[in-house]
Amino acid sequence: MSLNDPAPRALRLELALEAGLVLPDSGTIAVFHPHAGEMLTPLPRERVVIVSPHAADVSAFQAQGYACIPAAEGPYAAAMVCLPRGRAEGRDLLSQAVALTRGPVIVDGQKTDGADTTLKDLRARVDLSEAIAKGHGKIAWFDATDGTDTLADWRALPGQAQDETRSYRTLPGLFSADGIDPASALLASTFPAGLKGVAADLGAGWGYLSAQLLAMAPGLAELHLIESDIRALDCAKENVTDPRARFHWADATSLLKLQLDAVIMNPPFHQGRDANPRLGAQFIRTAAAMLKPSGQLFMVANRHLPYEATLAECFRKHSELPGTNSFKIFHAEGPQRAPAQAPRGRVAQTRGRRA
Repeated sequence: MSLNDPAPRALRLELALEAGLVLPDSGTIAVFHPHAGEMLTPLPRERVVIVSPHAADVSAFQAQGYACIPAAEGPYAAAMVCLPRGRAEGRDLLSQAVALTRGPVIVDGQKTDGADTTLKDLRARVDLSEAIAKGHGKIAWFDATDGTDTLADWRALPGQAQDETRSYRTLPGLFSADGIDPASALLASTFPAGLKGVAADLGAGWGYLSAQLLAMAPGLAELHLIESDIRALDCAKENVTDPRARFHWADATSLLKLQLDAVIMNPPFHQGRDANPRLGAQFIRTAAAMLKPSGQLFMVANRHLPYEATLAECFRKHSELPGTNSFKIFHAEGPQRAPAQAPRGRVAQTRGRRA
């Protein structure tokens, strides 16, 4: 395995097993929030269950023959927590693992995602092994056999985002969990009140854009919220109670069997810490493939992102609406039929940051 891999977990697992980590002989081993493309080969596949809220990651691991569930159930004989970037989200995963495991809890993460800080905090709470560093990351483990929920205070509590009219339910680890994203607010201010027919919000998150559109477009018959992170989608179900809303746990870069009159979106452009404008370009192509010939796209993007060429490729007409120094708003009409088949390779999107 190349050390250039973004998270060489298999390599660190092998080193941990050589250094004294002992897996139980039987029972289920839960792996919390690994990402598509990561290898878990030192673990017995037939005993592993992948715990992930991300539709694209679940599809990737299911294709490899792994059992997958969107939320932890337990009890588990062992658990491995793949640390995310967010500190509160990582603590929540560790708290869940400890509460549901009666054996070793393995903690693995990249240094750039704050693994050192999390391991330091954890060492003050549990009898943590010495950390093994490899591949720009660290791995360590501890025993949770006593059944004590020693990290109960690390459990994530629902958060709120507030605009001038109401509060929205969010969770740590979701995009714009602490407040209304300014790019989304700007896009919402441009929605025309006369939209009709069937629309979709690609990468709907916890539902802010959808709530705004439904409030100002009484002529819409349906609005489909398509979101890869089931935690965000669950929040959206609480935030968007309009009966016209339809909810889909799905990768927003894969095609659903929908014929749409309009698409709204604030697509992500990061995977982890790395900027990847191809994510937004894939969103554009997916939107074009699901829109009717007369369909419209409304999207917001950071000012520096080069989406104009993709819009020209996918739509007969596109224009930039008044924006700000930081964000630009695009309106596109008339999808080209050339991109009717979106690429089959799925790109995990909900983890990405939009701004």
